[in-house]
Amino acid sequence: MIVDGIDPRTGKGIAIEIADGRISAIRPAENTSSHFLSAGLVDLQVNGFRGFDLNNGEVTPKIVLSLCEELLGVGVTTWLPTIITASEEAILQALEAIAKIRAGHRLIAEMVPGVHVEGPSISDKDGPRGAHPLEHVRPPSIAEFDRWQQACGNLVSMVTIAPEHDGSSDYIRALATHGVHVALGHTAATPEQIHAAAEAGAVLSTHLGNGAAAMLPRHPNFIWAQLADDRLTASFIADGWHLPADTFKAMLRAKGIDRAILVSDMVALAGMPPGGYDQPVGGRVEVSPEGRISVAGTPYLAGASLPLSANVAIAADMAGIPLADALVLATQNPGRFVGGRGRLEVGARADLIRFDWSEGERELKVREAWVHGEKAFCG
Repeated sequence: MIVDGIDPRTGKGIAIEIADGRISAIRPAENTSSHFLSAGLVDLQVNGFRGFDLNNGEVTPKIVLSLCEELLGVGVTTWLPTIITASEEAILQALEAIAKIRAGHRLIAEMVPGVHVEGPSISDKDGPRGAHPLEHVRPPSIAEFDRWQQACGNLVSMVTIAPEHDGSSDYIRALATHGVHVALGHTAATPEQIHAAAEAGAVLSTHLGNGAAAMLPRHPNFIWAQLADDRLTASFIADGWHLPADTFKAMLRAKGIDRAILVSDMVALAGMPPGGYDQPVGGRVEVSPEGRISVAGTPYLAGASLPLSANVAIAADMAGIPLADALVLATQNPGRFVGGRGRLEVGARADLIRFDWSEGERELKVREAWVHGEKAFCG
């Protein structure tokens, strides 16, 4: 099979040959599709989308398959279902269900290489805790983590933790030893606690700049510490609401393109019609005509609403970077944390997307998507 299009890196035509689900050759081509061609997007943080919710208390095959299908339509070919702070019983149900569903469906197994558990060992303080339920915040437990992995066959590949909890360094060290990526987020940690967590093996910052108190010391604080620590790759929500343009641009410059990734962090109300909604997590929320999700009657965000395809376009605009660089933030950089996916090179998995985009547009318009060499979406 041959897939062709315009390479965003060069603006020239390329043809990609696919064999056995992998890229077998890449060559220049003159007569190609007029669409851009890229590696598929990799989203490490998806809670839900278009009404399908992974944190509603019962994960079903319909929810997971529908999310795969909806995500393909916005260019995501690899994603991590994200389970937030909840009772151990609820987390175990979700993990066990995802593992069983994944084992019984080829497309889901191809698109979902692992699960991200965001919590439950996050800050118990208002502000950094965000919308996570206070009653289920608890210290890190290696024994509980072992029960998670037993329930899902070691599918948990990423865990977000606030490193100010007692025992955090031992917990991080234990997870890292088992190949699990530990991220720091929803935290009120001191800079010393941030650096100690990185020393213990933490490798990521979860949506840096968000899940934080509204007021922080000018310096030092945990945002500066994470920006400065080269052991941490920072994820950002580049929807124009979670981070102002100047903030995102400065943070991206601080981390550098190589140590930055984009995540959508979408919730179930992402992509839903404007109006008011009652949510099991977050209570009464409003979706604006522009798609902004906020706590009803307040200016406070209640979740992320834009897919990664929009984050890529908005990131390029906010930071003044080329489309090709913005794509790196949503393909090969997050791909490092899911087995090296998101690469457009010989030998890589043939996860590809064709899309249209013009400078100034706020979203990539995805036309087609391939997962492991097979066409999985045609718009």
